[in-house]
Amino acid sequence: MTDTRNVTLHWFLPTTGDSREIVGGGHGAGPETGERYAGLDYLTQVARAAEYNGFESVLTPTGRWCQDAWVTASALAGATSRLKFLVALRPGLVGPTLTAHQALTLQELSGDRLLLNVVVGGEDAEQRAFGDFTTKAERYAIADETLQVAQHLWTSPEPLTFHGKHLRVEDAALRHQPVTSPPIFLGGSSDEGIEVAARRADVYLTWGEPPEQVAEKIGRVRARASSHGRTLEYGVRLHVIARPTADEAWAEAQRLLDAIDPEQVRVAQAGLATSQSEGQRRMRELHGAGSAYRHGQDARSLEIAPGLWAGVGLVRGGAGTALVGSYEDVAARIDDHRRIGVNHLILSGVPHLEETFRVGEGVVPALQARGVTVTNAPA
Repeated sequence: MTDTRNVTLHWFLPTTGDSREIVGGGHGAGPETGERYAGLDYLTQVARAAEYNGFESVLTPTGRWCQDAWVTASALAGATSRLKFLVALRPGLVGPTLTAHQALTLQELSGDRLLLNVVVGGEDAEQRAFGDFTTKAERYAIADETLQVAQHLWTSPEPLTFHGKHLRVEDAALRHQPVTSPPIFLGGSSDEGIEVAARRADVYLTWGEPPEQVAEKIGRVRARASSHGRTLEYGVRLHVIARPTADEAWAEAQRLLDAIDPEQVRVAQAGLATSQSEGQRRMRELHGAGSAYRHGQDARSLEIAPGLWAGVGLVRGGAGTALVGSYEDVAARIDDHRRIGVNHLILSGVPHLEETFRVGEGVVPALQARGVTVTNAPA
């Protein structure tokens, strides 16, 4: 059973490049780029900093502009000892047996440090660039079948013959089963996404929204999971701007906002409007699809809930909100999420290397002062 006083913090690997500004793009908003090249040397520094600061894992993303998630995790596993890798998996781009085989291999070579983040792809255009011409609804069905096959192969030595609507395998088997099947993280705000998560996921993920919206979504997922006789854990993906004082944190949010050009917002929002992702639609609603953005406006005008800032989503696809405040403020907001059932928080900040220390040295002690147990953090 989940310890209701416990939170597990994860970090993000910026495999498109890092920056001191918001790295825009993705999910239809165009290429994601950062002036810090996402080479092995830099990603190793980020991974080691995340490990040093007690993060459970690093989310290793997928997409046209990212370094490949599997290759990246494999390269960094040898440079770390405890850190886990939350590898983004796109079902359907490779067969389910190969997916299970890759996961088994990485589990063995890393010492059981693999987690899987199932990403179906919210933009048909990007999927077609990968040679996948399915619809989003079909991709969720393929994800369901992929996980059904893989989870059998990870847990049973019996060869599997499976004839699904989208996938077929005959006499599929692994040479042996992993000591630990990789936990499945899966997000999706659509009915299809919630159903697949309820059936196959261990942790349901959502992007950061006002707490009441997160609680409502968790309630829907929990009800669907219960109908399948399952109990899930829950996680939220958020950026974070934490500083010793609230004034310093909001000054940093203002600096990031001031660096955004209105034309950049217009182009990004036009691209994001083409996404078929329900979660992306909800992200755009939080700031009115950028319609009210004016250069020089007060960053606090984009505070959509206490300490929750929607400025990131003006130019960035996917997770578009940040927790902003003093270390104690951010800890309080994380504690708010814990109270509504969220135990996993996947955080990021710019630049990713430096910001691991602000969370590890500032936010984590503030959480502990509130009586919250943080996984991997010394008492």
